Amino acid sequence: MTKRTERGQRRQAENGAGPTLAHLVEPMLAGMSTTRQHLLAWVHAHGLAALDELFREEAVALAGPKGRHQPQRTHHHWGTAATELTFGGRRVQVRRPRVRRRAGGEATLPSVATFRTRDPLTARMMQQLLAGVSMRHYEGSLEARPSGRPTRGSSKSAVSRTVVRRTRQRLQEYLARRLDGLEMVALFMDGVVVAHQTAIVVLGITRDGGKVPLGLRLGSTENAVVCTELLQDLLARGLTLDGRVLWVIDGGKGLRKALGDVFGDTAVIQRCQLHKARNLDALIPQPRQAYVRTSLRRAYRAPSAAAARRQLTALATWLERNGHADAAASMREGLEETLTVLKLGLPPTLRRFFATTNCIENLIGTVRHVTRNIKRWRNGDMRRRWIGLGLLRAAERFRRIKRHGELDGLVTALGAANLLERAA
Repeated sequence: MTKRTERGQRRQAENGAGPTLAHLVEPMLAGMSTTRQHLLAWVHAHGLAALDELFREEAVALAGPKGRHQPQRTHHHWGTAATELTFGGRRVQVRRPRVRRRAGGEATLPSVATFRTRDPLTARMMQQLLAGVSMRHYEGSLEARPSGRPTRGSSKSAVSRTVVRRTRQRLQEYLARRLDGLEMVALFMDGVVVAHQTAIVVLGITRDGGKVPLGLRLGSTENAVVCTELLQDLLARGLTLDGRVLWVIDGGKGLRKALGDVFGDTAVIQRCQLHKARNLDALIPQPRQAYVRTSLRRAYRAPSAAAARRQLTALATWLERNGHADAAASMREGLEETLTVLKLGLPPTLRRFFATTNCIENLIGTVRHVTRNIKRWRNGDMRRRWIGLGLLRAAERFRRIKRHGELDGLVTALGAANLLERAA
């Protein structure tokens, strides 16, 4: 038998086995789907029945059993009323017993009061929207509704109203909260463009290594006016920066000017080394980009600021001699501020962390992910709400920075006098 014949027979056997396997799998999948539907219906039925029983027991506890004379009773039964509770991502209407006080006024059942203080519906909506489900398709993303019970709150308009109200409230509470008592050792400041509008964000690093979004401001660009307003708002809300504090920025002139105007010499600036490398890549031809990136990486990993300064100055001279005057000027511009982490003598892990704006870029990436499905931006309030939602989402996932136990060394280095002269 030839190899071609063997391959043909093997292919025929495989083709013949395909439909057989499909016929075996299809009933299994159908059975799993049917079982899931029946199980969900069973959970709905027994869950609502248990809720009805709970209401009846609480009514009896307050007003006593129906049809029995009790001279000492303080409450009495008063029929039933419809009550809406959150169930399966929507509002489900259930009947509950009414209980009135003999002195007048209706008494609220303890379980009803507990359910009303919680808001799982908004949490479910936010979870679905952050997962990429649009408001239009929110109803279809939920499990089947309980049979025989009126429901509401899952339509597009209802979801929109709930989300707008809740996000506006949460954002207002978060961005207006007092910042007293937060001990910051470093802060990151950067901007993100959402729907053709720039949002300036400030992220703080606490003494114990925690990450805390502090403020948000919308503007046309990263200009000094918007950045100054944001920084002044942080101070008005009680942010206290004792002594020098490290600020990590991408090198934007507006950000740099605002920090100088508001904090003066107490703001120790670290320019992002990755942004500097990207700026040089845009100014030199592609064949020489690898050499420049390697030279930058070697300089920023130098054991001291003086050694790094010599290597970067030599690189700027090489660029100038090879006809890249603009790249050489960009290399010299802000050179000292890219070496701040070396001047501070930080441990290797903290040096890498504070040398770039990757920390706040992670937060900005979350903002972009949260806003990715918005196709029609109506106004600035909508932008602010969704950007704020991204900040809150990122804050929920934050972890403390690596080697946060070494941050005391950063505080000590920032407190030392004549920083620039000492590291020269």
